[in-house]
Amino acid sequence: MNTKRIVLTLSALMLAAPAPLAQNVNNLRIMAPASPGGGWDQTSRAIQTVLQEQGIVKPVQVFNVPGAGGTIGLAQLYNAKGDGSLLMTMGLVMVGAILTNGSKVDLSRVTPIARLTGEYEVVVVPAASPYKNMTDLVAAWKADPGKTAFAGGSAGGTDHMLVGLLAKAAGIDPKKINYVPFSGGGETLAALLGNQVAAGVAGYGEFEAQIKAGKLRAIGISSAKPQAGIPVPTIKSQGLNVELANWRGIVAAPGISASEKAALVSALDKMHASKEWKNTLATRNWTDLYLSGSKFDVYLKLEAARTKDVLQSIGLVK
Repeated sequence: MNTKRIVLTLSALMLAAPAPLAQNVNNLRIMAPASPGGGWDQTSRAIQTVLQEQGIVKPVQVFNVPGAGGTIGLAQLYNAKGDGSLLMTMGLVMVGAILTNGSKVDLSRVTPIARLTGEYEVVVVPAASPYKNMTDLVAAWKADPGKTAFAGGSAGGTDHMLVGLLAKAAGIDPKKINYVPFSGGGETLAALLGNQVAAGVAGYGEFEAQIKAGKLRAIGISSAKPQAGIPVPTIKSQGLNVELANWRGIVAAPGISASEKAALVSALDKMHASKEWKNTLATRNWTDLYLSGSKFDVYLKLEAARTKDVLQSIGLVK
């Protein structure tokens, strides 16, 4: 055989060979930087299920590191420099919490991998609440802003941002809102079912079971238009010009190699392309906002700037 042909054949085989994904993403661990039951925990376990059942990565472990809007977990991720087998679920909540908690570590210090999903926020009240719609709730809120308490996720997160934006749209001083932050969805639910607060705010998926069971009433969703499969009127349709989408994504530790980052992005790309992931999105009513690799790097920088502007406008940060 011609020597030149041998060289060309070997080169072609090398180019055609798949990247050694397994050696870079073996024994993957995903940190959910909040208590069990919340959105980051649900997202982490959904990723775990699809990656394992589709044979993309095995095994995959999920663990929880709650506290401070995810910034405790963020600090741990930062300290795991060079660990290419560790991911952390995060999102808009964390972008805000970094500012409100004065975190020494921000998202410019880790490795962005992908934005995954988005959820519009819903405002809910207990089933026995006298508030049948946003108009009823806002009327009581205007009468006594301090008495009308809202429960939601960590201070400065998406839920808190929405309550501030609602107050501003309703002509209520955002600095006078009574917002009760919780680190997990289970605690928010307990406060609502125990009638400790007037209303709650979270992504639809966190309250879906209780809404369908008749324990909670959803009175508004923060989307521009009604959402398929979610029979909740928009906040905009009830006279408040407010629209806000939550989003969740995945980041890795700082200091990983380019090939390790590429392997992680590839694993998430394969997960996103799978039928099982599409079924997960449909079942949980999560909107597909997938964006991976360098595009997500750019998006994170822009989102950090946007979030700072929003939090400043509602008086949460200077």
